[in-house]
Amino acid sequence: MSINSKAALAAGIASICIITGTAAIAQNASEAPEARYVMDAGTIGGFMGQGASHELTLRLGSRLPASGAPKADHFMPQGARLGASVPLETPVRHTGGTEYQGEFQRPKGRLLLYWGCGEKAGPGQPVVIDFARVAKGQMPPNLFSARVPVENGPQPENSRTYGTWPNGKSGKNISPQSSILGQHRIAGNYSPEIAFALNEDFMAGLRVRASNGAMGSTVINWNGLNNATGYYAWAMGGQDMGGNKGGDVVWWSSSATQEFGGGLWNWLSPGTVSRLIGQKIVMPATQTSCTVPAEVKKIAGEHMMGFVYAYGPEANFAFPTRPVNPKTPWHPKWTAKVRYRSIANFMTGMPDMPQMGGMDEDADEYRPSRPQPNPRKCKPGLGGMLRGALGGSGC
Repeated sequence: MSINSKAALAAGIASICIITGTAAIAQNASEAPEARYVMDAGTIGGFMGQGASHELTLRLGSRLPASGAPKADHFMPQGARLGASVPLETPVRHTGGTEYQGEFQRPKGRLLLYWGCGEKAGPGQPVVIDFARVAKGQMPPNLFSARVPVENGPQPENSRTYGTWPNGKSGKNISPQSSILGQHRIAGNYSPEIAFALNEDFMAGLRVRASNGAMGSTVINWNGLNNATGYYAWAMGGQDMGGNKGGDVVWWSSSATQEFGGGLWNWLSPGTVSRLIGQKIVMPATQTSCTVPAEVKKIAGEHMMGFVYAYGPEANFAFPTRPVNPKTPWHPKWTAKVRYRSIANFMTGMPDMPQMGGMDEDADEYRPSRPQPNPRKCKPGLGGMLRGALGGSGC
């Protein structure tokens, strides 16, 4: 794989997003909570044996206007190591779009989709996407399914007033030593005060190893996490992709059915994960290995990169609390949700992680490293995927 091809592959991995739907708000506007809060707490396993880091995203959405300039803060427990509080910034809304400048270059190459754990690919594989045909609006039928929801929560588009962190107002970062255990309080001028206590911290880090399997396949193994609700893995590779050369890109998913992207790349509630395990889209929490078919490795070449996702628990809070009797009307003033997950990447054709000097095979903890930035989000559709796979700027 050339240097340009590696760069194109990295861009593709960072930018591929397939969004198959958005979650709708169940209540009417007059019955919806005045404020909804979501706190996403993730653990990111270090690449090539480096230490694990934490990610923390905070989002406050309100149907109320702000009294003056929007302002809100999340007051943290001392263990978070973020000071007394972090500011939730309200993004500036922009209207209109940016007109594309430059000559359109029709994409070349193909994307080959494989799925399922096994030494050999199952029937009906691969599904082939010709980039040039997609550019003409010709998509293979029944390519993606809407069975995996995207559980977005508050967004600028579904909130009258909105605030988020991390942002440009605060130079603070969550650290590998940070803890979110304890009391949390969110206060601002466009929502009621929100308060809750967390008794569950960041999930442990995943350790993933890829090794050669039978018949040219690749076996990936990971350590089981005691609070994981299920696992999902994907991998991608290709040769001669840089500079729009037209090489093939292969993308594999651990799902036993033809499922890619959507909420699988996001944060999934335990109830959704349980349903997806029953549909064999997500692997059960007892599974700690999966075999990537030999056909995938043959197309990917020497280096293939991928991720393993461990979906975690979820904590929900509301005021007033939900009545014991489900028939009793319930109109909470605010709701808060804390979602957990742990992810780690792997790459074939590299030395084993312990040989990289970054971690002890039998160690319980990773060595600290700088927090990694949150992945960039893409708009719905294949545009970001195609640009990234072809070595472009992605989303």
